[in-house]
Amino acid sequence: MANRVPFLSDNAARVHPRVWAALQAADEVDAPYDGDALSQALDDRFSELFGRECAALWVATGTAANCLALATMVQPHGGVVCHEEAHIEMDECGAPGFFLHGAKLLLGQGDGAKLTPEAIRAVIDPIRDDVHQVQPHAISLTQASEYGRCYRPDELTAIGALAKERGLGLHVDGARFGNAVAFLECSPSDAVGTADALSFGCVKNGAMNAEAILFFDPDLADVARYRRKRAGHLQSKGRFLAAQLMAMLDEHLWLDNARAANAAASAIATGAGERLLHPVEANEVFLRSTVNERAALRDQGFDFYDWGEDAARFVAAWDTPIEAARALGRAVAGL
Repeated sequence: MANRVPFLSDNAARVHPRVWAALQAADEVDAPYDGDALSQALDDRFSELFGRECAALWVATGTAANCLALATMVQPHGGVVCHEEAHIEMDECGAPGFFLHGAKLLLGQGDGAKLTPEAIRAVIDPIRDDVHQVQPHAISLTQASEYGRCYRPDELTAIGALAKERGLGLHVDGARFGNAVAFLECSPSDAVGTADALSFGCVKNGAMNAEAILFFDPDLADVARYRRKRAGHLQSKGRFLAAQLMAMLDEHLWLDNARAANAAASAIATGAGERLLHPVEANEVFLRSTVNERAALRDQGFDFYDWGEDAARFVAAWDTPIEAARALGRAVAGL
């Protein structure tokens, strides 16, 4: 990667220095598993952040966060309504089926990988209420979506009302939740709506290997603790995961990092013009481009993923130098 400018993924970003410092500070003897002081303090810290009671469980990956959260809401004979391009459908190697013991993903459609109440109804209304068909048990949204699109608070309210009306659990995959809050300029609570559970992403945003599952229903958290152990995700030295989460919350580092990533993505988009496939609302930029145009950008030192035959995806991270993002924006404008 020497002399290359990476826009492949925010998963490849550096660990923030304050997270490294927190890990070092946590290297003292304490209770094992989640009995340490840092893990025990997470509920209060996240409750303060969201302005309502919540229970916080650490896990090491976003896939585990999503699937363990959904496993508390969905029985093996049930289903989860999600977008057809949701991460749990496209990029988790069947993990939802594994963690949910065979439960099915019920796929909906929507612009920018976002669901609407109408799209959800189109999935669940044709399902007969009888033993021969998989019944919907939950809805899973992604905030920000797989195309970097953000659900507005009123959109979340409408979907939450539908979930309540139909007796469905509501989960939010927040792998890039910080980026959504930074764009929306609203409270974290407004950016999650009436969800029962949130996968609060940190790895893409400056942490090393810690994500949080937040449960706004304490009963779900009680179930998840057993499922986390059974799934092999109850780490013996959990204080090191809790330390990362605490560092991300301290002085709103999670939000500052997200703002920096969003700003870099906006800088890339300034040169895109009509090439933009989706409005840039978080830290991802999707552009129309030919094979030769993508080769030209790579020749200039920029690394990124092809997105099908006629597009490219660029992802900015908390540590993306703003001048590198501006240089990419100029290179795109010069194609």
